[in-house]
Amino acid sequence: MAFMTASHPLELPRRRRGGPFLLRGLKSLAVGGLVAVVISLLSDQKFVQTLVYALCITLGCWFFIDGGRLVLGRWLARRRSPDLPRDSEWPGWPAMVGVLLVGTVLGYTTGNALGNLLTGRDARGIVLSQPRQALALLVVSLIIGIAITFYFYSRERLAATEARAQQAQRAAAENQLRLLESQLEPHMLFNTLANLRVLIGVDPLRAQAMLDQLIAFLRATLNASRVGRHALSAEFSRLADYLALMQVRMGTRLRMRLDLPDALAALAVPPLLLQPLVENAIKHGLEPQIDGGRIEVRAVRDAGQLVLTVRDTGAGLAVPAGDGTRFGLQQVRDRLAALYGDSASLTLAAASDAEGGTLATVRLPIGE
Repeated sequence: MAFMTASHPLELPRRRRGGPFLLRGLKSLAVGGLVAVVISLLSDQKFVQTLVYALCITLGCWFFIDGGRLVLGRWLARRRSPDLPRDSEWPGWPAMVGVLLVGTVLGYTTGNALGNLLTGRDARGIVLSQPRQALALLVVSLIIGIAITFYFYSRERLAATEARAQQAQRAAAENQLRLLESQLEPHMLFNTLANLRVLIGVDPLRAQAMLDQLIAFLRATLNASRVGRHALSAEFSRLADYLALMQVRMGTRLRMRLDLPDALAALAVPPLLLQPLVENAIKHGLEPQIDGGRIEVRAVRDAGQLVLTVRDTGAGLAVPAGDGTRFGLQQVRDRLAALYGDSASLTLAAASDAEGGTLATVRLPIGE
């Protein structure tokens, strides 16, 4: 009537290896109760006495088998066996068979003695029984112990496989986000440096002011890129830095407005999410126009969603978009899909008023 759960050392995260020791003890008592019911139905033994002995013996087997597994597994790990990690609690099947054999004898003997003490009877255990009877008791207990051990071993391995697959998916998503973010900064930087190179020959003083603004922007952006998410107020601050940088180059041709309600300022969003949209609005919307135009970035709450809009009064969607536009939009969509799945979206549409231009809308679930 031995009971034990097993975990494979190479499969499970450390916090799950072996599982809670006392929880396995409670499970062993449940198995002992089930065994008592079966024995009572198949024989004329009294149920109460059978239940007492079954619970005591099963509890004893659990203590010696499960405890022996933990002690032996950790001892082998300290010796740095080449097949086991240092924090393993699984000694391997060959050693586990020995643990089952010794633990069953000790657990049955101890549990039987405890049952005698509680019931006042003098039942003989494995050691004091006739050889044939002792062998029968030992074989039955070992069969139950091995079956239960294999059952939980298989369950733990299945759970470990699922956990490993989920971990791989998370790692892939994180790597994808890192790649996308690494693509974002060079994309913006190269465009800015190209513009700075032109401006140096045309207006050195403005080029110097633009370079100072670029240094301040990159310092703030580097700090933002080191976190997975930041407050929406920080996102708007980065946009203000970027637009100030662009205004050095465009002068009065670039007008801007950032509208962030105080109630939404602390909401967490991915860093540098809106910058590609603002960059596209400037490059493909405002710059082609002689008079430039205006960019408005707003944040509003719509039911359970955070709605972020980037609107420009530029050339509009009628002008063919270049590769930069496709890159910026795809970059934002990929990040939204990796972080939020289908619960977030990006749409691009023509502005509906007389000023014309383009409206980009990002929807995020609040609280995600």
